[in-house]
Amino acid sequence: MAPVGHGHGHSHAAAEPASARVRRLLTILLLPIVAATVVGAILLYPWGHDQKKGADVGLHQIPVRGVVTAIVDGACGENCIGITVKMTDGDAAGQSVPVPFPKSPAAPKFSVGDEVVLSYSGSQPQLAESYQLVDFQRGWPLLVLGVLFAFAVIALGRWHGLKALGALVLSFLVLTIFILPAILAGESPLTVAIVGAGLIMFAVLYLTHGISARTSTAVLGTLVSLALIGVLGALFSWASKLTGLDEDTVNLVTVLGTPLDTRGLLLAGAIIGALGVLDDVTVTQTSAVWELRRANAKLSARELFAAGFRIGRDHMSSVVNTLVMAYAGAALPVLLAFSISGRSLTEILTAQQVAQEIVRTLVGSIGLVAAIPITTALAAIVAAQQDVPEPAEPAEPAEPSEPSEPEVPKKPNRIEGDLFTGYDPDKGPWRRPTRPAAPQPGRRRRAEPGRTGSSGSR
Repeated sequence: MAPVGHGHGHSHAAAEPASARVRRLLTILLLPIVAATVVGAILLYPWGHDQKKGADVGLHQIPVRGVVTAIVDGACGENCIGITVKMTDGDAAGQSVPVPFPKSPAAPKFSVGDEVVLSYSGSQPQLAESYQLVDFQRGWPLLVLGVLFAFAVIALGRWHGLKALGALVLSFLVLTIFILPAILAGESPLTVAIVGAGLIMFAVLYLTHGISARTSTAVLGTLVSLALIGVLGALFSWASKLTGLDEDTVNLVTVLGTPLDTRGLLLAGAIIGALGVLDDVTVTQTSAVWELRRANAKLSARELFAAGFRIGRDHMSSVVNTLVMAYAGAALPVLLAFSISGRSLTEILTAQQVAQEIVRTLVGSIGLVAAIPITTALAAIVAAQQDVPEPAEPAEPAEPSEPSEPEVPKKPNRIEGDLFTGYDPDKGPWRRPTRPAAPQPGRRRRAEPGRTGSSGSR
């Protein structure tokens, strides 16, 4: 007889459920990635870096808010209008200044009562020449829209909606506190984007959906797809000789006055842009597989993958179209400008500004398409090992019901089953009726005994 302690330990190891082994495997796979992400964020964060402000790089303009009180057409020339603005803050708050504004089809239209923003040079607050009219104030409309958005999310999702809003705030904090300062401090934009995307992914998915095998599976699918997007983006950016030097990037490099990896900045935008849609795909596929497993615990991993993949194919077309339309909408002014340039379609598509959007769109779309089978396969393997919860037992035993009347067996329909072998107990075997034979001339038909009339003729 084996020792008690040894036999007990052996039986405990053998009795470990498959779901526990899967959870341990997921933990082993994800913990090093989580640790690497945290360490990378610590190393890349610009500790002690003194980031230059606007005044340090030659941007001396200070925003000042005001209200339009008067508009005089032609007050400063034929193609100029004079707009009087009463300032509500700044060094000359309460004072009104006339500001000339060009009159052209590209200029915005102002009306009396508009809340606007002036650009103050910071020299002499009493002089009108120190101000320029640059924009409208949009604080209140955006605030109202944000409140409506939060109300809609919470009203529909309730606790889950509140967690989703918290995840959105965390994503914004990672973007503004880590990603942007690290890139401005001279770190590699691609490396910063990968680490930042990892922080956002872990925070958003686990905060929104909880710590579980299902969420960990979605995280793994997202990680693999992000890695694929990064590799393909770097490869095709190099093959296409994309520089990332569009007009906005050139202005940024000029203002900073320091070297900036513009191609890496392009790839960073592709990764961050695809992250939100990737989360949607991986979570949807994982949830679909888990629900299939819950509905039918007898489905194998292969069957779960096949059913989940059919769902994913329907999801794929809409997701890819979403990403393409998002990039096309962002690049719409560029596309309009190129469409009237008289250049051929090939020249337009291969131009720097359009080609970089094409690379970002197609690379991100490939990552999204790949995320469907990858995540579905991972979810099918993991879900097949999970224990399906049994239905809850009733709290109190059900009261005995009154005896019911014995159920009278239904008579089988004589046309059930094979048409030629159906059986009706009341009428016997069913036989196909035959038509009466035509009487031959000069011969009388003999009636069968016990039958009369034409109904008994054979």
